[in-house]
Amino acid sequence: MTEQHPKDGDGTASGRALTVADVLALPVLAAGQPRVVTGAGHLDRPVRWVHITELTDPASFLKGGELVLTTGMPLPEDAAGVRRYVDELAGVEAAALVIELVRRYHRPPAALVQACRARGLPLVTLARDVNFLEVTQVVHALILGNQAETIRRAQRIHEAFTALTLRGAGPEDVMRAAAVMSGRTVVLENLVHQALVCEPSGGTVEEALTDWEARSRATPARDRAGVSGPEGWLAAPVEYQGERWGRVVMLPPRTREPARQAPTGEDPARQEPAGQEPAFGPEHITVLERTAMALTVARLIHAAPWERAAHRNALRDLVEQRHHSPADSRARCAALGLPTRDAGFVAVLVDLHEEAEGAEPEARLSHELGTAGVAALVGDLAPGRVGVLLALRTRQPWRPAAERLSRAALALAPHAVVSVGSEVADLSDATRSFRAAARVAEATPPGEPLPPDRSFHELSDIGLRRLLHALRADSRIQDYAERQLGRLVEHDTRHGTDLLTTLRHYLDAAGNKTTTARRGSLSRETVYQRLRTIERLLDRDLESGAQRTELHVALTALDVLRARPDLP
Repeated sequence: MTEQHPKDGDGTASGRALTVADVLALPVLAAGQPRVVTGAGHLDRPVRWVHITELTDPASFLKGGELVLTTGMPLPEDAAGVRRYVDELAGVEAAALVIELVRRYHRPPAALVQACRARGLPLVTLARDVNFLEVTQVVHALILGNQAETIRRAQRIHEAFTALTLRGAGPEDVMRAAAVMSGRTVVLENLVHQALVCEPSGGTVEEALTDWEARSRATPARDRAGVSGPEGWLAAPVEYQGERWGRVVMLPPRTREPARQAPTGEDPARQEPAGQEPAFGPEHITVLERTAMALTVARLIHAAPWERAAHRNALRDLVEQRHHSPADSRARCAALGLPTRDAGFVAVLVDLHEEAEGAEPEARLSHELGTAGVAALVGDLAPGRVGVLLALRTRQPWRPAAERLSRAALALAPHAVVSVGSEVADLSDATRSFRAAARVAEATPPGEPLPPDRSFHELSDIGLRRLLHALRADSRIQDYAERQLGRLVEHDTRHGTDLLTTLRHYLDAAGNKTTTARRGSLSRETVYQRLRTIERLLDRDLESGAQRTELHVALTALDVLRARPDLP
């Protein structure tokens, strides 16, 4: 008696394959008091079908994954025949052999036990009579029902990726959807094994990307989705019309034994050590294949190279401290090719002021640094602003690299402002360097002359005037300037005088009246008279060095405020 069955039929309603252990636990089979004689470590084998046989050569009707039920009537009498019987079942990868100990046998033959143990084939005995037909009906109903559920899930996957494609989703959105649908960490890498996008699931970025390049190079590329490499990665190429751009990788759970390499043509979801449930099922392969297709479309729609987007996202995560931990940040940057050990880091902000926006500045600045052999992350942080993180060898001076970068930026946009932050010794402190660079940029008004010896600005360049420029939007600065000088300004406005200019000359001359008179083209007597009037209006003693300092700060603040009436 034989049962015909479809090629594939695995999966449960939960997405897990129906196993030998699951079938033995079913009431219809449990009623026979099943006992596992051999192969107890292999009860997690998937059951694709149930086969009832009373033939001496049932293997010719099997295709792999079957639970074979027999009364034992056809078993050969001789030990050699029994071994051949078991070898044939093991050769086609039958899931298990179940023998009823009711009619011919009341205990399993020793030759059968030895043969099954030698081939690692689970042998299960039934102490009571069981209706095999009922077993097949129950198990097949489960398998076929789960096949329908698998088809429905596959349809939902296709619909989800179709929706992503139709709305022009970028690679980050596609990868995020893949991680959610698969419940696995997914990584997109380019052809030089740099991880461009990592969406973790059930783990951290650090766990996924540590030593990424070395691990990736140990995992051979495949022409189609499949498991390969010592860690058992499920990978698929991302390509279009024969041009390969990279590959998308789905990582197995961390607590697994390494997967074996499958022969060509073998189901990639079944490449697992004995006794271990497969890390990937057909649904995972479907998700990965659709991910690769959606990434191909995203590459065709979004012209900017993936590397630029990867640098941009990594920089923004550093600046805004969006990473979960410093270790995650180091792993991600290292996977992009940035040295993270034995290196110093300097943040640079390039403000183009809308002279050269778009992808070209990123590419040009990155190319310039690459030509100089300087490792860096380069990416847009905001409209008109490009961020750069220089990674330099320990004790390598950063100023030559910053100067080269600045000259390239000024060649792109002559009015660009390049602000350099402080040097830090650890990637986790890069945020501090970017904050320092941002303070420099805030304190650098448009048209600010460059220092004579370089093409960029740094913290040491910030004096009183530039500090007040950075704080010009603070109402306390505005209030201070008005309280100190408001009455003098109002007097000049009402009477047409120019006492504010006289005060400026006097303060610039450090209280020297002769110099004040010369700079204002005034007589000394006129200067004395004007200074007395200023003291009266402001209720100040101009002979006091402290009060002159206060007035000098207020006058500088007023100049800054008048120079930039369009306060943010």
